[in-house]
Amino acid sequence: MFKRSIITTERQPSLFPPQIRTSPIGSRERGAVFTRNETVEFILDLAGYTSDKQLHHTRLLEPSFGNGDFLLEAVKRLLTSYARHRLEGSCAVDDLADTIRAVEIDSASIDRTGIKLRQILVKAGITSTDTERLVSAWIVKGDFLLVELSGQFSFAMGNPPYVRQELIPDDVMTEYRARYETIYDRADLYIPFLERCLKLLKPSGSLGVICSDRWMKNRYGGPLRALIAREYHLKYYVDMVETPAFQSEVSAYPAITIITREKAGPTRIAHRPAIDRKALLTLSGSLTAKSIAIGGDISEASHVVNGAEPWILHSFDQLTLVRRLEESLPTLEESGCKVGIGVATGADKAFIAPYELLDVEPDRKLPLVTTSDIKNGDIIWQGLGVINPFHDNGSLVELSEYPKFARYVLLHREVMSKRHCVRTSPAKWFKTIDRINPLLTGTPKLLIPDIKGDALIVYDEGRFYPHHNLYYITSEEWDLHALQSVLRSGIAKLFVAIYSVRMRGGYLRFQAQYLRRIRLPRWSDVSPELRTVLSKAAAAGDPEACNRATFELYQLTEQEKSTIGGNGR
Repeated sequence: MFKRSIITTERQPSLFPPQIRTSPIGSRERGAVFTRNETVEFILDLAGYTSDKQLHHTRLLEPSFGNGDFLLEAVKRLLTSYARHRLEGSCAVDDLADTIRAVEIDSASIDRTGIKLRQILVKAGITSTDTERLVSAWIVKGDFLLVELSGQFSFAMGNPPYVRQELIPDDVMTEYRARYETIYDRADLYIPFLERCLKLLKPSGSLGVICSDRWMKNRYGGPLRALIAREYHLKYYVDMVETPAFQSEVSAYPAITIITREKAGPTRIAHRPAIDRKALLTLSGSLTAKSIAIGGDISEASHVVNGAEPWILHSFDQLTLVRRLEESLPTLEESGCKVGIGVATGADKAFIAPYELLDVEPDRKLPLVTTSDIKNGDIIWQGLGVINPFHDNGSLVELSEYPKFARYVLLHREVMSKRHCVRTSPAKWFKTIDRINPLLTGTPKLLIPDIKGDALIVYDEGRFYPHHNLYYITSEEWDLHALQSVLRSGIAKLFVAIYSVRMRGGYLRFQAQYLRRIRLPRWSDVSPELRTVLSKAAAAGDPEACNRATFELYQLTEQEKSTIGGNGR
């Protein structure tokens, strides 16, 4: 039995007001997804939190322990290590009180995990009195992004919550933004969680987490990627796509990352391991070995981290081709094309209805094309329309000028007024989230659904306004039919696949941020003969013809054609 301590641990009062320290969201919206034990053990092994080390000389941080998946396993390892390495006559509370800080905002989770934690401590021979002292020292109730924590940590481990900004009260979100440099654009809550964990690491300390991989490529992850590039080393990356890493199914694609506070170096990479204790133990040993086997399941890449740029952690042969094209060709928009996204209303049931049934003035509605209208590469319009609250110059219309429009929106005022986008401008309660530019309706454009397995590029001669899940490309330089061939080819998918995160089912996100990365020769540099070939390939709807013409346009080698996934013959 461990020697009993007579000391007590002190808890400093929080510096934050009660309204900030309380849970900003309900328990169901806290983004709690629990991790399988095999996955937890694997992450702890990779990070180096193993019982053969003197763990009572380290400090571990768990930022959001939930049901205790990481905390309980870490405590078991800590106690095993302590039993092996403690000195004769040592005091458990003295030695262990400062080794763990586990934060949780949800009271019910704290109660459930606390019971399990006490059982582990008592089973290890800790007295009931010392058990309570350790639990009191280790568990910190509060919002991890706001709660006070002292000192630095050797390890930070966990599965941070996945919560969208719109679920967080404005005053709390304002406080978050004031504290964390990585909250950018529509970053989810796990982004500042990772930032704080990283900044609390001591030199050579390790962060080991499993969470969505979106931040590694998406725009909102840029500031966090830049922070890591400046001060940290992305040591290990394990792609967990389509693996049962959690106790429940999730739609976002997860990845395990081990990031250390040390000089940057190469990154070791593994993909989609079997969630089996023995297999994961073998993999962790291979990843952490002094050298890796050539041609094995593990790869090693240098310069994965490059400022705020997206991380490329797969398809290195394709990356080589992308880098060559990036060095030699302008971007899509530099070549005279414009990329945009259709209208988001915030309340589709109020703003969108069958076009003929929208009882407003003719210039207050537009025919709307949605992803459901795109069938087999063509637009089969189902007759929807969207009301337009904007003048051509972008200003909001006066309701007194349009009695039918005014009557329509007043019928839907309650729904429209509840949207987040009008909280700061209640007088503009009938505007859409995105400004509608009616001139776009009559403009020829290419339409691209957001989530697809392949590049589905549809030509609109100038009849419809696109809905929010459709991106569009217009150009005053490129012939849109010829551009349609390029975008239907493997070239477009190559760029999107390199930079995009994949969704469930292997689908890609054909978003503006990825489309803008496509490199495209200038139209003036395309020969008349090749212009004709490109246009005819699109009109014929022949993917192989699109590939052949596009591969000629980009002057690809046979090896590069094979890299894309076709030879263009």
